[in-house]
Amino acid sequence: MKGLICCLLLSVLGTTVYAQAKNAYPPTPVPDRIVLSWSGDPTTTQSVTWRTDTTVNKAWAEIAVASASPDFVFKSDSVIAKTEVLKSKVNIAHYHSVQFTGLKPGTMYGYRVGNGEEWSEWFHFNTAENKRAPFSFAYFGDAQNNLKSLWSRVVRQAYSTMPDIDFMLHAGDLINVAFSDEEWGNWFYAAGWITGTKSQMACPGNHEYTQNDEGNRVISEHWRPTFTFPENGPKGLEESVYYYDYQGVRFIVLNTQASKTYPSQRREQREWLIKVLEDNPHDWTIVMQHHPVYSTASGRDNDEIREAFQPIFEEYGVDLVLQGHDHTYGRGYNLAYGKKNRHRGPMYVVSVSGPKMYTLNFTEWLERVASNTQLYQIVHVDKNELKYEAYTTTGELYDAFLLKKKSNGTNQFVEMTPNFLPEIITIPQRYAERLTKEQLNAYRMKYDEFKRKRAEND
Repeated sequence: MKGLICCLLLSVLGTTVYAQAKNAYPPTPVPDRIVLSWSGDPTTTQSVTWRTDTTVNKAWAEIAVASASPDFVFKSDSVIAKTEVLKSKVNIAHYHSVQFTGLKPGTMYGYRVGNGEEWSEWFHFNTAENKRAPFSFAYFGDAQNNLKSLWSRVVRQAYSTMPDIDFMLHAGDLINVAFSDEEWGNWFYAAGWITGTKSQMACPGNHEYTQNDEGNRVISEHWRPTFTFPENGPKGLEESVYYYDYQGVRFIVLNTQASKTYPSQRREQREWLIKVLEDNPHDWTIVMQHHPVYSTASGRDNDEIREAFQPIFEEYGVDLVLQGHDHTYGRGYNLAYGKKNRHRGPMYVVSVSGPKMYTLNFTEWLERVASNTQLYQIVHVDKNELKYEAYTTTGELYDAFLLKKKSNGTNQFVEMTPNFLPEIITIPQRYAERLTKEQLNAYRMKYDEFKRKRAEND
């Protein structure tokens, strides 16, 4: 399979080009693409997935409570892995997965994966506390393009900003071409060893979908072998629609591409979402999905997603909705409550971490925007406070707010973005080159009008 090539449709910084698929990351007996996730309770379980070549038919993981002494490895237990075959366009690989169970809450563990001859390094991870306790996580909008060269700096800077984050969320479009093994390899190359020590939880985007031989849109053949996510979603949407609970927060992941493609799966997700929210014992609820309820980019709208899910978010008190797809940045509230009473209901956020950029639409729901900027977000949760921070890939704070949970279940909003930080509204160069001077002036005037109306509503 090493010499096999095929033609792929790629997008480089938004420009469509043709390239030849290559076996850029051939599997070997040595474990690679090691990634932590959860398929069970984060307080007592941990899932890990990895890849080898097909010579490895039996694999396992070793785990022990970590200590400062290297002798902790002599107290390790072994867990046999489940193995499945993935035949991509350029190679055949074995993907192995293990779920560690019976772990102690709030404990650091060391683990490694292998087959007895070839092993990974020893990684550390921490189980969640079995109570409400402070924690932090990172959230990324679309990575999608130039993963090795340009998304790498974002995920690494995010880890550098907050190395003690507990996990990372990815709001879809991790890659550009669903079946490209090279792009999946680039995603893992960019994140490096981070995926082996911090759980990675993701929802699929439209670029994780491809067309099968029958002409139907289906999720990437890489998705389920690569990750081990909960299977508590609707039948047929396992590991792409799911929820998990972490230290007082319910995280809900939706598959909006399936919702847009198949109305029946949209209905199934609605029914499932209502049940998950009705039986929610936690103070905080965070939803992650790919397509935004409100779009931030010019010429985009997802009315079927908004009509299907927003009323449910509002009715059941979802606090934060994390989204991607629009390759711009924006955050704000639903304006249905009235422009003079903006800070009610969920906070909606759209962000982008990769280099592909669109232009802003400046609609009234937005309270903070950015264009042509790679960002990552860090969210801190501590009892009745949720603090949100957005950073540029060069490490500067760009946006921040605080939600304080009141006794009646609603949130008090506190703006925390420094007043001296101007909004970035630069038009991406490839768009600016197509515009006349008059069109560029009109864009600026639209932004000025947007600022004026926003000031009136505050």
